Formats: sequence, C-alpha cells, structure tokens
Amino acid sequence: MKNQHGKEKEKQLLQSKDNTEDSEIKCSHQSYIKSMSLKDAISEDTKTAMRSKDAATLGSLRLLSAAIKQKEVDEQTILNDDDVLVVIQKMLKQRQDSIEAFQKANRIDLLEKEQFEVQVLSRYMPEQLSPDEVEKIVLTAIEASAANSMKDMGKVMAAVKDQLAGRANMGQVSQIIKSKLS
Repeated sequence: MKNQHGKEKEKQLLQSKDNTEDSEIKCSHQSYIKSMSLKDAISEDTKTAMRSKDAATLGSLRLLSAAIKQKEVDEQTILNDDDVLVVIQKMLKQRQDSIEAFQKANRIDLLEKEQFEVQVLSRYMPEQLSPDEVEKIVLTAIEASAANSMKDMGKVMAAVKDQLAGRANMGQVSQIIKSKLS
C-alpha cells in the first residue's frame, strides 16, 4: 500500500514539475534567465529548441555552448555568469563584423543567418543602457578618478568597465570618454 502511494506521489510531483517548466518557458525570457545561471538557461533553451525541432535556434545555442566549453577547457576553470557574458559579447562582435562584411558582399542569405544568431545571443545579454545613462556613468567615473586629460583615459576605462560590462558597447564608451577628456 505504501509503495503504491509513494509511486502516485512521485508521479504527481513529476507532472507538476513538467507544468512548472512549461510555465517558465512561457514567461518572459529575461525573468526566466534571472532565476538560474546563464549556462543553465542556455542548456534549458537548448533542450527546448530540441523538443520544438527549431534547428536554427538549436544550432546557435550549440555554437554558444561550444564556445563556453572551449573557454572552460582553455582556462581549466568553470565559467561564472560574468565570464559567460564575455564569451557572448565576443560572439556578438564576431557576428556584427560578419554582418557588415556580408552587407558589403551583398550576401543576403548569410546576412540573415548572422542576424538570427545575433537575436538568439542577445537574449542572454543584460538590458543595454541608453547613451545618456552611459554618459552619466562616465562623467561620475571621470570625477571620481580626478581625470583631466587623455593620459587618464585608462583610469576612467578601468573604473567604468565593471559597471558597464555587457550593458554597453565598450567601443562607444571609449569614444564618450575621449570626447569628455579632450
């Protein structure tokens, strides 16, 4: 009797777990990601893409997983969310460079593929700051580091790097710092 009751409870738990997974997938992607590590979210999304037979998304997620694993093997460490963001940023930059090259070469087929991969990778990036917000952070860092010339640009970049990591294009941040210090 106990054994049968235990099996029924286990079955109910498994069913409720399946329902929970479905509701998590349906909710907004960012809030779903916030509740777990980025690597776990990528893994779960890979499984979801497999189940839904979404080959394009699955391919993009597998490339991302491979890049993360490659970095872990190269550095002989397990990456945290910040390190995973660095990998995603690098992949996004590569995709943006490819998009520019494909536009110049008029390769629409490859351009669309790269744009899709950018969409998939962008899901895992934190919300981007507006140019005004970035400028405000840069000005605060300039004041805090008492920077007054281009020689101090390194200090300012170091000060804003952690605050803006993954939330702003560091090339644009560099341009803003240069304009403020010159």
